[in-house]
Amino acid sequence: MKQRGELSWLAAFIFTWLTLIFSSLAQAGDLDQAEIARRFPPPFKVAAKLTEVPAWPLSSELTPNSGPVAYVFESIDLAPIPGFEGTPFNLLIAIDAQGNFISVEVLRQHEPVFLSGLGMGPLNDFVAQYTGKNIKQRITISNVYGERNRVNTDSGRVVLDGVTKATASIHIVNQTVLASALAVARVQLGLSTPGERIPAEVRSDIFEKKDFAALLKDGDIVHRRWTNAEVEALFSNSEGSGLDPIALSEPGADFVDLYVAYLNAPTIGKALLGEAEYKKLIGRLSPGQSAYWIASSGRHALFDEDFVRGTVPARLTLSQDSVPLEARDADLELSRPAGAPDFTSMLILKTPDLSGLDPGRAISIGLDVVREKGQVYPTRFRHTLTLDYAPPTAYFIYPPTPLPAWLVTWGARWPELAAIGVALILLSVMLAKPRWISVNPRRMQLFRLSFLAFTLIFIGWYAQGQLSIVQLTGAVKTLAAGQGLGSFLYDPVSLLLIAFTLVSFFVWGRGTFCGWLCPFGALQEFLALLAQRLRIKSKRLPASLESVLERGRYVLLFALLVAAAFAPQLAESLVEVEPFKTSITLGFDRSWPYLAWAVGLLLLSAVYYKFFCRFICPLGAAITLGGRLRRWNWLPRRQECGKPCQTCKSRCEYDAIARDGAIIYDRCFQCLDCVGVYHDEKRCAPLIFHARKGRDFPAPRTAKG
Repeated sequence: MKQRGELSWLAAFIFTWLTLIFSSLAQAGDLDQAEIARRFPPPFKVAAKLTEVPAWPLSSELTPNSGPVAYVFESIDLAPIPGFEGTPFNLLIAIDAQGNFISVEVLRQHEPVFLSGLGMGPLNDFVAQYTGKNIKQRITISNVYGERNRVNTDSGRVVLDGVTKATASIHIVNQTVLASALAVARVQLGLSTPGERIPAEVRSDIFEKKDFAALLKDGDIVHRRWTNAEVEALFSNSEGSGLDPIALSEPGADFVDLYVAYLNAPTIGKALLGEAEYKKLIGRLSPGQSAYWIASSGRHALFDEDFVRGTVPARLTLSQDSVPLEARDADLELSRPAGAPDFTSMLILKTPDLSGLDPGRAISIGLDVVREKGQVYPTRFRHTLTLDYAPPTAYFIYPPTPLPAWLVTWGARWPELAAIGVALILLSVMLAKPRWISVNPRRMQLFRLSFLAFTLIFIGWYAQGQLSIVQLTGAVKTLAAGQGLGSFLYDPVSLLLIAFTLVSFFVWGRGTFCGWLCPFGALQEFLALLAQRLRIKSKRLPASLESVLERGRYVLLFALLVAAAFAPQLAESLVEVEPFKTSITLGFDRSWPYLAWAVGLLLLSAVYYKFFCRFICPLGAAITLGGRLRRWNWLPRRQECGKPCQTCKSRCEYDAIARDGAIIYDRCFQCLDCVGVYHDEKRCAPLIFHARKGRDFPAPRTAKG
C-alpha cells in the first residue's frame, strides 16, 4: 500500500510537471519572420516583430511610403485563452490598417471535437468567415447553424455561422480572435487613446451601505427611458415605420426603461445582489474581468424567448471606444432589489477575458429593436437604443496619466537627439564664427569631413534622420485629406532637423542643410573625394544645360506636390526619383531597379560634383526656395572680388560664385572654402597684393546674393 501511494504521488508529480512544460510551450508562437514572409508573399513585405505588441507589420511594395498596411500576429502571444480541452488555440490573424480582417488561420488546436470527431474542415470554414469583417463590428455566433453571415447596416452587427456539436469551442475561438485583434488594434490602430490603455483598478476597500434610491441619486446606477413615440421616430424614414400598433395607439407609454450599474464595486454589487450573490459573482470573475447589472422595465425586454442563459444576448451590446465586446450572461439568479421598480427583465453581463476594457471609463450598452415586415421571408429593420454609463470615479484607483505616445517616443530616442543637438550647436557656432576654422585649409577639411561622416553614418544610417521629399508630399496628402500633422511628432530626429533647417533659412539660407546635414549629399561628397584619389577627372556640364537642369528641379517639385494633393497613388511612385530611401533608409537593401537608380546617381556625382543635389533633387528645390527667406548676405566679399580676382570662383565646385564675385546663395552649399580664402593672407589675391605694396587691407564689402 505504501509503495502504491508513492507511485501515485510520483505519477501526479510527473503529470504536473509535464502539464507545466506543455503549457509553457503552448504560450510561445509557432512562426518566425521568414515563415510569415512565405505566407504573405509580394507585394507584401514583412518587417521585424514589434516590441510594443507581438505583431509583424506588413508594408506593400505598391505603396512603399504609406507605412504598414497590415499586421500579422499569433493569437497565443496575445490572448492565450484555454480551450475546452484546456490548451489555448493558436490562430494566425491578419488585420489591415482599417481594422478589417484579412485572414484567420488555425495553426494549432487541441479540441477533441475537431481532432477525433468533426475534423478540421468545420473549424477552418468557421475562421474563414472573419475575412472582410471589421473589428469594430459586433461579431457574434448564431444560435442556430445556417444563418449566413447576416450584417445589419444600422447596428454593424455580424452573425457568423457556428459549428454544431462544438458550440463552446467556437465561442472560445471567437473570443480569441477578437481579444487578440483588439490588443493589436489598440496599440497600432489607435482604437484606444494614448493614456487609457492601462485600466483603472476597482477599490475593494470602499463600501457604503446604500438603498436603490441612493444608488440612483449618486450615479451608481444610470437609466434612460424611451417612449413608444421616440422609438417609432427611429423608423420614420424606413419601411419599418408603422409596424408597431401599440406604439401608434399609446405613443406616450414606456417602450423600455433601461438601467445599468457596475457590479465589481462593493457598494453597488452588494446593494443590488446581496452579500452572498456578490461573493459568488466575484469568485467567478477572472482578474481584470468586469460585470454589469442591466435591468429593464416597459414592454421591450433585454432578451427574447429563445435566449439561453450563459450565452451572449442577441439584443444587447456592450462596447467601449466604439469597439463591441462579446459580453456574456453570468447565469446568476437575480431578484428585484428592495425599492427598485418592477423590472420585466434583468441579467448580468460579464466582459470577456483579456478584453482590455477599462471599468473606470464610460461604456455603452446597446439594446436592439427589430421590426419585421412580411410573412415567409420577412424583411428586418433594426435600430439600437444606446445608454452610456461611467461608474463614479471614487470607486477606482486610476494609474498615473502616462505621457503622450509621441513624447514617449522622444524620451526613448534621447541619446540620438542629444548627440544631434550637440552637433547642431557646434555647426551653428562654426557658421556664426567661421574665420578661425576656415582660414586653415587642413583644419577646415578635417572638421568638414568629420561632420559629414557624422551626418552620413549617425544621422543617416543609424538615427534614420534623412529628410526627404516624402515628408513634404506626405504633409500635402494629410492636409488634403483634412487631417492634422500630428504624425510628425512620432519622428523626433526628423522633426529636430526640420526645425533647425527652418530656422537656418532665415540666418544662412539653403546651404546649411544641403551642405552639412543631408546624408545622401555627404555620401556624394565622399565618393567625389574617392574619385579624386583614383585620379578620375571631374567634369562640368555646359552652363546652358546646367541652367535648364536647375530649373527642372522646380518642375519636378511642383509635379510631386500636385500629385500628392490630387493623385496620391501617382505621388507614391514619383517620389522614387529620390534615392534616399534606397541608399540611406534601407542601406541599399532593395530590389535591383531601385539599386540601379541610386548607384547610377552616385556614380554620376563622382564625375559631375553633387549631380543629384544640383540638378534633380526636389527636396533641394524646396529648400532653395526656403533659403530665400535669408535676411542678410553673411558671406563676406571685397571690392576686388570678381573685379578682377577670380580665385574663389575658380575654386568653387558648386558654381556658386558669379563672375562679378557675388555669392549665388541658391547654389551655395556652405563649404566655407571662399571664407577661408577671404581671410588667408597666403591665398587671397587682394591681400597678397596689398601686403606687397605695404598698404592696409581693403575694407570688406557684402555681395548681393
